[in-house]
Amino acid sequence: MTRYIFITGGNVSSLGKGITSASIGRLLKARGINVSVIKIDPYLNVDAGTMNPFQHGEVYVTDDGAETDLDLGHYERFIDIELSKRNNVTTGQIYDSVIRNEREGKYLGGCVQVIPHITNEIKHRIRLAARESRAEVLLVEIGGTVGDIESQPYLEAIRQFRNEVGREHAINLHLTLVPFLGAAGELKTKLTQHSVKELRGIGIQPDLIVCRTKCALKEDVKAKISLFCDVPKECVISAPDTSEIYEVPMNFEKDGMADIILERLALKPEENELSDWKDMLDRLANPDGKVRIAVVGKYIQIRDSYLSILEALKHGGIANKVEVDSTLIDSSRLEKSAGLKLLEKANGVLVPGGFGTRGIEGKVRAVQYARENDVPFLGICLGMQSAVIEFARNVCGLRGAHSSEFDPETPHPVIDLMPDQRHISDKGGTMRLGSYPCVLASKSQAAQCYKKKNIEERHRHRFEFNNEYREKMGEQGLEFCGLSPDGRLVEIIEYPKNGFFVATQFHPEFKSRPTRPHPLFEGFIRAARGHAGV
Repeated sequence: MTRYIFITGGNVSSLGKGITSASIGRLLKARGINVSVIKIDPYLNVDAGTMNPFQHGEVYVTDDGAETDLDLGHYERFIDIELSKRNNVTTGQIYDSVIRNEREGKYLGGCVQVIPHITNEIKHRIRLAARESRAEVLLVEIGGTVGDIESQPYLEAIRQFRNEVGREHAINLHLTLVPFLGAAGELKTKLTQHSVKELRGIGIQPDLIVCRTKCALKEDVKAKISLFCDVPKECVISAPDTSEIYEVPMNFEKDGMADIILERLALKPEENELSDWKDMLDRLANPDGKVRIAVVGKYIQIRDSYLSILEALKHGGIANKVEVDSTLIDSSRLEKSAGLKLLEKANGVLVPGGFGTRGIEGKVRAVQYARENDVPFLGICLGMQSAVIEFARNVCGLRGAHSSEFDPETPHPVIDLMPDQRHISDKGGTMRLGSYPCVLASKSQAAQCYKKKNIEERHRHRFEFNNEYREKMGEQGLEFCGLSPDGRLVEIIEYPKNGFFVATQFHPEFKSRPTRPHPLFEGFIRAARGHAGV
């Protein structure tokens, strides 16, 4: 029978429930436990696909094409597992399912209510995720904070769920803030006490309390929280601020969190194996040098918009034992020649994905700078399309070349919709989402990175390279070194005259792990290290 860990948050948002869940998953997996995770988001959107990156951060894409919350990226990176659409549930999905059932008469004319119909659907989604993953332990992260109106049906559902599966098969973990007041010179526990009181008021008693703090909790503070919140002192876990998120599992390990969880759930672990994680942290903490990477994007106001890319760059640094200093640069600033000075100190230029016309010319100029100055370059999604546009204009002499997404009247639509997409009005209907195969040219830079011919990578885009221009660009030295198995779709381009100039239509960042860096990011940072002379 699957065991369950329900993870809730109190006081304030953004405390780190996702990192906490991912860290617990890593520790359990290190003990031989088969782990999976489900993120429950209280918003009414059906998925994260249409949400503004300025508000919500990046959209994370799974192999099966689900557009999900960015926390699924944390889960996959920390635990090194692959998740699916079953691992992200939203209120929009829940209500959509219940309303469809009502319209189809599945409730036999009964009055449809939050309890039991909404809560039953929530419980069904949790069981479905457990069944499909065949997990020994399923971590269930409830988005939002205790007290939010949006979260109340989920809290009620997990209260019911624990009774249904047996209290010995589920535990409740509550994450709270324990702030340090400088004027008083001490940590204050009252916020935690009130958050737990709110949780207990709806029938949920936490088994563990994880406390976000500036520094590790002293024993007297743990004892106070234990006394007022009715949990054993050893079940009050410190979550101090760290300079690096990958240190969090080891902090939990010091407090014995995994052993407590396994004992509570009556699970017998295998020998604890964290050597690969410790080795990764050692390489991260003791680099041999530094490389500077310019990430030229459109949504730089919030770093979470490029979370997976920034983490993948870090992973590439770990593999090459160098510190990666990633600087986000607003592509709009590069539209004027003076803005290119922002790239002068870069050892590598990365142009990521995005949507809409704003800043596109700045991305094109960033590609031109990298190509003309032989600075290592990696383009991703719109970054690849920007590279195609730049090459068409400045090497092939195709004046006005553009993507038909941004200029429907362009004389040279080098990026365009495929013919079978042009009459689909629903934008979601034209998106290529999820994992697709790709065949690499044997002597390409990409093949040297991957060390194999056949790969699969995740996509999230609508427009494609226009094959009418493949011959023209090939004559000028652009290589189409990654194609779909039928040869119809261009997945990777390269400019072999440069030391490292690779651009992909897919998103390699989604498959990078701290202990298993993505080959393209490892190769990109290796080239940047050479450029920096480290």
